[in-house]
Amino acid sequence: MPYKRIILEMGTGNDLYGEDYTKAACRAVQDALHHSSLTLFRTLGLDRDAMQVEVTIGVQQPDKVDTAQVASQIPYGSVTVKVSKGGLNISDHDSGGVSVVAAAAVAARVDLPEGKFALNDNV
Repeated sequence: MPYKRIILEMGTGNDLYGEDYTKAACRAVQDALHHSSLTLFRTLGLDRDAMQVEVTIGVQQPDKVDTAQVASQIPYGSVTVKVSKGGLNISDHDSGGVSVVAAAAVAARVDLPEGKFALNDNV
């Protein structure tokens, strides 16, 4: 049976002074994770390490994100990270610095045994 998305969480993170895109991305992932609690693994007896986690990050300079460091923020499952142009850069004309704002979407998918759970195929 194909994997079904069981959760999609969004988060934002920033680095106000260091212009560190990875730090902002990691904070966005942490923000998304703190909005969810996946009790269904324990409740339904599913292996949480068998889930597939897809992290999508949006920042103004995608090439400056260390995807391995972002992936390390996810405690369970098989993790993939994609980075695209998005987020915000906010210039401080007085100091010449840039504050970086990142957006994150974290989607988790599991392979549900056929016939054991009824889910809408459009999930």
